[in-house]
Amino acid sequence: MNRLADVTSPYLLQHADNPVDWWPWTPEAFEEARRRGVPVLLSVGYSACHWCHVMAHESFEDQDTADYLNEHFVSVKVDREERPDVDAVYMEAVQAATGQGGWPMTVFLTPEAEPFYFGTYFPPEPRHGMPSFRQVLQGVQQAWETRRDEVTEVAGKIVRDLAQREFEHGGAGAPGGEELGQALLALTREYDPQRGGFGGAPKFPPSMVIEFLLRHHARTGSEGALQMARDTCERMARGGLYDQLGGGFARYSVDRDWVVPHFEKMLYDNALLCRVYAHLWRATGSEQARRIALETADFMVRELRTEQGGFASALDADSDDGTGRHVEGAYYVWTPEQLREVLGAEDAELAAQYFGVTEEGTFEEGASVLQLPLSEGVHDAARVDGIRRRLLQARAERPAPGRDDKVVAAWNGLAVAALAETGAYFDRPDLVEAALGAADLLVRLHMDEHAGLARTSRNGRAGANAGVLEDYADVAEGFLALASVTCEGVWLDFAGLLLDHVLTRFTDPDTGALHDTAVDAEQLIRRPQDPTDNAAPSGWTAAAGALLGYAAHTGSAPHRTAAERALGVVTALGPRVPRFIGWGLAVAEALLDGPREVAVVGPSLTDERTRTLHRTALLATAPGAVVACGTPGGDEFPLLADRPLVDGGATAYVCRDFTCDAPTTDPERLRAALGG
Repeated sequence: MNRLADVTSPYLLQHADNPVDWWPWTPEAFEEARRRGVPVLLSVGYSACHWCHVMAHESFEDQDTADYLNEHFVSVKVDREERPDVDAVYMEAVQAATGQGGWPMTVFLTPEAEPFYFGTYFPPEPRHGMPSFRQVLQGVQQAWETRRDEVTEVAGKIVRDLAQREFEHGGAGAPGGEELGQALLALTREYDPQRGGFGGAPKFPPSMVIEFLLRHHARTGSEGALQMARDTCERMARGGLYDQLGGGFARYSVDRDWVVPHFEKMLYDNALLCRVYAHLWRATGSEQARRIALETADFMVRELRTEQGGFASALDADSDDGTGRHVEGAYYVWTPEQLREVLGAEDAELAAQYFGVTEEGTFEEGASVLQLPLSEGVHDAARVDGIRRRLLQARAERPAPGRDDKVVAAWNGLAVAALAETGAYFDRPDLVEAALGAADLLVRLHMDEHAGLARTSRNGRAGANAGVLEDYADVAEGFLALASVTCEGVWLDFAGLLLDHVLTRFTDPDTGALHDTAVDAEQLIRRPQDPTDNAAPSGWTAAAGALLGYAAHTGSAPHRTAAERALGVVTALGPRVPRFIGWGLAVAEALLDGPREVAVVGPSLTDERTRTLHRTALLATAPGAVVACGTPGGDEFPLLADRPLVDGGATAYVCRDFTCDAPTTDPERLRAALGG
């Protein structure tokens, strides 16, 4: 066992018995490189990464390769999900140098952590114009021995160039209706009207953009925005991206038609898409959206919830195919013969037609990814449900993909928001309870009022890595959603504690720009800062949304001002690259709409009319609306102050900037006031 034996990351633990003498990312690793006078190999990946496993098997498990590495390098292994700051800084260097990036990320550093040679996956033998990993190692080692001054000079220049990169902040302030309209127009130009989604292959689920489209429709009535959101959601739900048997979404589609996914299932994708489909149902009443939201929520609870109540990070793409081979997608794909073995000839024929399973296959080796190419309702629903149950039961007997069971704070915050809202919309108190369990774990294990938020935990043990901006922002977002759903003001208080850290430790006091790491965090070669979305909302715009929601609840001017200043970057980037700042556009829609503040008061929270008004408020489509509920005189929510009952019965107040319309006891009037 090498130095990774005692870490909490499942990805690093997968390398603990490699012959490579791995170090975790620590100051001691770089001290060792200085002592020996050798460069550092930095290898970054994550547990569900297919090519990370391939390179590990080909190179890091090979004794000769390991011997060469151990002699000439100090090797450092990083889980990008535990250290997104390290990943971001060096990925920026890789992309600047090579024009592309990805994982595994392979970077060679000086003992001062300055990068000088870059790549991603390297094969064990020269292939497709790529050198072998061994050739790369030998070339780097020779350059280090014979041209070290040149190497260190190049490394220093790279670091200086990175230090000069700054994102436009957009000094004009938060975007208005004109900028959001320009963003919608730009999205329309990139939209794929035949297949849904944006751009070509590979095609990622555009969760944050869909949230913007739904909010834009709610605010402006734009049917084009709603059509793009609705059609994209339908195509994703019918394609192989969605698990037609067990629910839940894969990470992305390798083709434009959503047929063949990259089979890893990530918590953040499923949390975001669960919420997207719930919001689509809220806007349209779509039965398909309702089904997908609930099935995705059930998938998260069934397959990702940990014993401690949190949610695991991911399920691997690869699994044993039953012959001892570790194969991508083996758990999920089917051949006609496999259908016949489980279902018999007659039902297998129906299943093949219904799920798009062909003799040629849509994936590899004649296997097909299950889809729903036919319109729902064409076949006998009870018969199809029986077929689905039998296939799911048979699939459960296959070797399952591995699970990365570390709990990432940010992604659990997204899950809390999704499960709380989905449970409330569809009268599923078990989902709200699951959200409460994860939130409780975050408070008990991850949060410290003074030290801040831990990025990860595993098996009830908090990791050593500090939370980054997205952790504070997404957990605060989850707590705010939970406060509105449960009527428990303590979640608003916890959100406020996290947002205090955002204001004091992550925000530039001069410009209002946000950094991904705290001012007192470990100093890397550059302090990472990126306002654009990746597969999940950027920490920058997620923080703006949480700050705005908290300000709407409390009337806090500093929090609202911070949100408005942070949204300046959306003014700069929204009209030009809307696909990559979708959550910022969604937050800007909330700002333009108010957001509206709803206070529901009743004689008790179990009173039927109070519950009806509360549910009506939660189902409002007004962008970013916040909901407080309680009894008159309750002090858990500032919005409840001085809100009496009308004629002794449950009453709702709708306000903007704490200026309120006339109170109402009528759910229909409340619905009309909130765009429901």
